[in-house]
Amino acid sequence: MKFNIKKYGAGFTLLVLMFTVSSCKKYLDEKDNSNFVKTNYFKSASQARTFVNGIYVQLHLFQNGDAYGEAPFITLELFAGHATSLGQSVNNNNVIHQRTDAVNPGFEDVWKNSYNAIANANLALQRIPGVPMDDAAKKSLMGEAYFLRAFFYYHLVRLYGDVPLITEPVTLDSPDLYPERTATAKVYDQIISDLQAAEASGLPETDQTGHVSLGAVRTLLASVYLTTAGYPLQKTANYALAAAEAQKVLPDYTLFTDYAFLHDNAHKNTGELIFQGQYLAGVADNAITQLTVPFNLPVGAYGDHLGAMIPTNQFVASYEAGDLRAQEKQFYFSSYNGVDFGEHCLYKFFHVESATGNGICDENWTFFRLPEAQLIYAEASNEVNGPTDEAYAQVNAIRARAKLAPLAGLNKDQFREAIWKERYHELAYEDKAYFDIQRTHMIYDVVHNTFGDATSTPNEQGVTMKAQYYLWPIPQREIDTNNKLKQNAGW
Repeated sequence: MKFNIKKYGAGFTLLVLMFTVSSCKKYLDEKDNSNFVKTNYFKSASQARTFVNGIYVQLHLFQNGDAYGEAPFITLELFAGHATSLGQSVNNNNVIHQRTDAVNPGFEDVWKNSYNAIANANLALQRIPGVPMDDAAKKSLMGEAYFLRAFFYYHLVRLYGDVPLITEPVTLDSPDLYPERTATAKVYDQIISDLQAAEASGLPETDQTGHVSLGAVRTLLASVYLTTAGYPLQKTANYALAAAEAQKVLPDYTLFTDYAFLHDNAHKNTGELIFQGQYLAGVADNAITQLTVPFNLPVGAYGDHLGAMIPTNQFVASYEAGDLRAQEKQFYFSSYNGVDFGEHCLYKFFHVESATGNGICDENWTFFRLPEAQLIYAEASNEVNGPTDEAYAQVNAIRARAKLAPLAGLNKDQFREAIWKERYHELAYEDKAYFDIQRTHMIYDVVHNTFGDATSTPNEQGVTMKAQYYLWPIPQREIDTNNKLKQNAGW
């Protein structure tokens, strides 16, 4: 099977610095195709800028996949239990049915590529202070590197639990060459410290070029505080900190008036979009539409139609009556140009430009958008003060766009569940649900429209989550290479 996805990496191992920069204009300002080592780089502001730009390219790891649709953004959704997948993928089906293991290549890809990005960030943070350049520009560039290191560690610690915490470049004689796992709480302390440094680094409030902004820093920090208030750390004092960080974000972004703007080219990095991974046709292509259109049906000008992530009918039916998001060609669609799918697919990720053009997709992938910040604020503030007028205002703005009646008159527990449900419906298939299960230990029972204990409530596919699935396994290759690493429980 031909599969038209390009993997573009700007990574190096912890030891070898062989770095090639692509000229993706959304975050690369210059083209530098020469290999380098650290002894002959970081001599100018332009080199420092190019190096940090290269770290952003590692964000593509979430969409990197193969002909069977085994991409990390899909694996994360399959763990949440509200999607099916193409039968050709053994690994995807093993995830769905809770029978995967530590040799699943997706676990290794996320681990390896995240640590590659962290290694680049560590080197940037070590070397940029010595680069002759404008002090304000240097401080801002350091802020981007702090954010990116925190971003990748945030994914690692949530997915694998205790992970090696490495904050300096590694050499052959470094004690971190074969590191031990670091306690989850300490990893989170580093993430928060990095984000606080980024917040104080003079970054712009917003950014429409794909670079880190204060909006991105604050949304990530709010998410970190919300997560650490739940399982496994249960630092409930962090609910107030999450609400405070999210509240800073709210004035700077505006909800789109059309859901189509979430996945078109004209509105990249604008409106409600706080932080995206950047794609550009011919430089860095994104196979997201090919992965999410129905299997082997002629939908658009793509060479592949993989059906690797298909929403369950029960999840689509769980939206309230009249919810605009569940209507045809809003978040989902069931036919295209006279072709009836026989199922619901994700119009939310359907890239019209490439479907009606040459089949080369360069849709951005969204990591954070305004509704998430609104819902973090509403949930976190409710835990501190119960439902407030401002908390209602944030969730009801999202509901008003969906043509739903506003929430009102709820007690604290009812409001909490209403926010959780809104997260599932508004942020559907954006890699949020699995992390919500981890931090709450609850899953959305779409059949009964309620929430139940994650390890005793079957999902709509009849699968009950095993406790070991609160974390991914440490990749077996890493354990085989480094005997200091011990496997997570149950794996």
